[in-house]
Amino acid sequence: MVYFCIFVFMLKSEKTRLHIIHTVAPIFNKNGYAAMSMSKIIEATGFTKGAIYGHFKNKEELAIEAYKHSIRMVLSDLNGHVAMGKTPLEKLFRIASFYETYYAYIQKTGGCPILNIGVDAAHKENALNTIVRSYNDRMLDQYIQIIEEAKKKNEIHGAINSTEYARRFFYMIEGAVFMSHLMKDDYYLKDVAKTVKKIIYTELQT
Repeated sequence: MVYFCIFVFMLKSEKTRLHIIHTVAPIFNKNGYAAMSMSKIIEATGFTKGAIYGHFKNKEELAIEAYKHSIRMVLSDLNGHVAMGKTPLEKLFRIASFYETYYAYIQKTGGCPILNIGVDAAHKENALNTIVRSYNDRMLDQYIQIIEEAKKKNEIHGAINSTEYARRFFYMIEGAVFMSHLMKDDYYLKDVAKTVKKIIYTELQT
């Protein structure tokens, strides 16, 4: 019975922790780390300061978990969209097509976590900054891997510098995300998707 009670308590505790993360993630994403006060967290979750700190040692830990939740949602949907490509080249094109509707997509999450939290964390040398960079590196590695696979399949030129093009696609897309967010206009994302596809057609494809 004691073990059962402990198990139930652990399940309840984890459920509460996840509820806090899911609740504050879009708020952190929209407002940023610095602007997210403990009073806003308390108001959003309905928990006391003590209850929140019972699950997270400080605001930074909560911010990291909230960021992980937000970015995993985006990456899950991106990876699912890309995975529908039957070949590496198709997957590369599907990266571009994912961002054609990205402006509408991120409205439900308070914006793009890569951009929002990335800019916010860039001014600080802390654990949040480190985790943001690590996820950016993962995305770049994914782009590089897909380009490398396309080279092996002779779908794109073997002499192509995979890292160079992966970085180019990444900064072009994130720049378009920023402009679409700033101007509240999806034109920039639709245009960058078209431009990336054109580069694949004219510069990469054999």
